[in-house]
Amino acid sequence: MQSTWRGSHRWISRLDRYLVRHVSDLPGGNHDAFFRRLSASANHGKLWIAAAAAMAAFPGRPRRAALHGLIAQAVASAVTNVVFKTLLPRARPLPEHLPVFRFVHPQPTSSSMPSGHSASAVAFAVGAGLVQPVIGAALAPVAAGVAYSRVHTGAHWPSDVFFGSALGACAALLTRTWWPVRPPFPDVARTWTTAPELPGGRGLSIVVNTLGGSFTEETATALQGVFPDAHINSVHHPDQDLLREIRHAAEHPGTRALGVWGGDGTVGAAAAAAVEHSLPLLVLPGGTLNHFARDAGTGSLKEAVAAASKGDAALADVGIVTVERGLAGSPERAQLTMLNTSSVGLYPNFVRRREQLQPALGKPLAGVVAMFRTFAAGTPSTLTIDGRRHKVWIAYVGRGRYYPRDHAPLFRPVMDDGVLDVRMITADESFARLRLLWSVLTGTVATSRITHLSEATRVRIDAGGSPMALAVDGEALAGVRSVEYTVRRRAFAYYSPQQR
Repeated sequence: MQSTWRGSHRWISRLDRYLVRHVSDLPGGNHDAFFRRLSASANHGKLWIAAAAAMAAFPGRPRRAALHGLIAQAVASAVTNVVFKTLLPRARPLPEHLPVFRFVHPQPTSSSMPSGHSASAVAFAVGAGLVQPVIGAALAPVAAGVAYSRVHTGAHWPSDVFFGSALGACAALLTRTWWPVRPPFPDVARTWTTAPELPGGRGLSIVVNTLGGSFTEETATALQGVFPDAHINSVHHPDQDLLREIRHAAEHPGTRALGVWGGDGTVGAAAAAAVEHSLPLLVLPGGTLNHFARDAGTGSLKEAVAAASKGDAALADVGIVTVERGLAGSPERAQLTMLNTSSVGLYPNFVRRREQLQPALGKPLAGVVAMFRTFAAGTPSTLTIDGRRHKVWIAYVGRGRYYPRDHAPLFRPVMDDGVLDVRMITADESFARLRLLWSVLTGTVATSRITHLSEATRVRIDAGGSPMALAVDGEALAGVRSVEYTVRRRAFAYYSPQQR
């Protein structure tokens, strides 16, 4: 087989020997020891694992670059060592081709074609560079050094290195099809409007839901300290009517703006009151995850105070959720205001499990484990969505376009884009549960056929006579037969700090 390979590629062998001869003619020196050590450091991918660990210490793009680099390296290493080294057996250079003092010891016994070290090096550098080009540029000379070291130490012929490098680059590019790089989030954009300036909270009525979110005794003191002139109404007992307290706050004499401290459900109720009374809304960071406050730019009390004091405000859409409950012959209809998201199916269970696991595992790993547990035990719901019947694990509707554009919405840079962000994970396909669990294990839920992303201005979901569990801004509703979502464009103003 070896003689056949050489007979078919004599010109490659001649070029290899010509290049190795020139490497052999290089004078000896400290660089010989350097390339031996560099080559050895890349054995079994140790160099790239260490680089990935260093990159993972920095959250965001460096951490994602490390993950993508390791995925590309793993694919390149498997293809090179399992497939091509079997298909293309070739002898490695002999001591007669290079000075003995440069030869790697012990010399590998596997096929010389192609170079696994080169494939792994280029795959990691290109894979990381596709996520973070600056990191890729920094890794490029290291990868090139590893690739050249395989020729300098007599471990490979130059054509082995070239072919291995090409395989590594291809592996990095191909893995982007399966594990695509998330595009950068668009810039935050606001439609600014005028709102009353509230120095010291003068003219501000605040409703504080002490039963939810992150309220503590220090919260009341902090609010009174930064808004000494505000009217603050606290809800302390479960039997208190939250909606009534919000209405009383909005109708308090002298009120020019409504403030709210609480979870997503409390904020949604306050938004409805703000729209009804034509008041701007100041969302304080009091919820468990502060979804709207984060998107509005008031994720800290300092930012909220700055926006209210200067009268910085913008316009936002609101989602109108019309639900139908009760008996089919005599349904009861109710209309809710949605500021953030609504979901049907297993999503509430997934969120609950993820939040339980997050302190111990961190958010990314907690999300994977929670999703695996939720969908391994759960069953899909049969729903009719905009006239089409689906078996659905999760149906999710967001008020506004969320990013990233995959199955895990996190951030909303524009608050008045006029759209509903519709995301579904379906069980319509054969082997639905296996497909789902495989995509969870491999991290490919976003690119799987079970994931469907779309946008609309109106969405209707019908349970087909069977009641479904619905969550709107974190508040659960049972026994819902159908639900319809619409958007009211720029329906209310909210305080948001403006860069000056």
